[in-house]
Amino acid sequence: MPNSNYYIGANDEHGLNPATPGKRTPVLPGLNRQIYENEFNSAAKRKFIEACFRQGFSVYDVKPEVQDVSISQRVARINRQNLTALVTFAYNAFGETFNNTSGVEVFYSPTNPKASQSRQLAQYVYDNIIQGTAQNGRGVKTLDVGVLSSVNCPSTLIEAGFMTNLTEARWMISPLFQTEVGEEAAKGVCDFLGVEFVPRGNLENYPLLRRGSDNNFVFLLQFLLNQSGANLTVDGIFGQNTENAVRAFQQNNSLAVDGVVGANTWRTLLCLPPYPVLRQGARGNYVRFLQQLLEANLFSVGGIDGIFGQNTENAVRAFQRSKSLAVDGVVGANTWNSLTLL
Repeated sequence: MPNSNYYIGANDEHGLNPATPGKRTPVLPGLNRQIYENEFNSAAKRKFIEACFRQGFSVYDVKPEVQDVSISQRVARINRQNLTALVTFAYNAFGETFNNTSGVEVFYSPTNPKASQSRQLAQYVYDNIIQGTAQNGRGVKTLDVGVLSSVNCPSTLIEAGFMTNLTEARWMISPLFQTEVGEEAAKGVCDFLGVEFVPRGNLENYPLLRRGSDNNFVFLLQFLLNQSGANLTVDGIFGQNTENAVRAFQQNNSLAVDGVVGANTWRTLLCLPPYPVLRQGARGNYVRFLQQLLEANLFSVGGIDGIFGQNTENAVRAFQRSKSLAVDGVVGANTWNSLTLL
């Protein structure tokens, strides 16, 4: 069966703007703010969707809204779709202050109409996350909530860590951890379906795209461009609007502006290594990635905007000082290596 016949649902718990009450970390040192649960949930869901598009799956985003949507509304949406499988992203908590409780656990419902398949899906997802992240494994467990029990497809929910554990709270805003959880969840889905997983980091897996291309990677391209500020309909058609968005992305990231998506454009869209040397005045996707990593290491950049200004340089210098690196405010190989350690 073609992979496009598999229809995968992606769901994130809670919301932002407004944030769901109570679903947040304690105040993090260095950042002097709380992290809302959905900052992780929605980001990990997007990384999962990215991975699913790369596999050639059809994808349904259960909750594209930034605000919360009731469980009953989401269940109704899901049950209209005839999904092959559903994965929900969430984050755990224990108490209201930072403590040592940690780890990942994955849930399914024994009252789901496809309970046996849900258990298998949960186990595959759990096994891949445990292999891919340096976390305490808390096991596969049962839970009766609507997105597990009241949906008409195999369904699992990931509690990817504890907001009340300082290390795992930091990981909530790490693009590396968000990507890892999304990727490993997609690997679990592939294992469940018995299809070969196409890995993220090998640029040979990404075809050259230009106007007129119509394969599944166009869906992925459009989805990634939207994460970088475009406003495209993700329809798999590489038309004029998509070419314009590619050219704008290339311009903003100091790439050759030709509207053709080759290795350099894919690498920059995905923020894959080798990472470029960055210093004050740089801008673009890699700068945004740098800023996210600095904040995940508790060095505030004063706002993630993709512009390497004075606040970002100050954060780089403070990070370099904390790691006994050369304090020059320039992000080269040694600084990248330290920043990208989870």
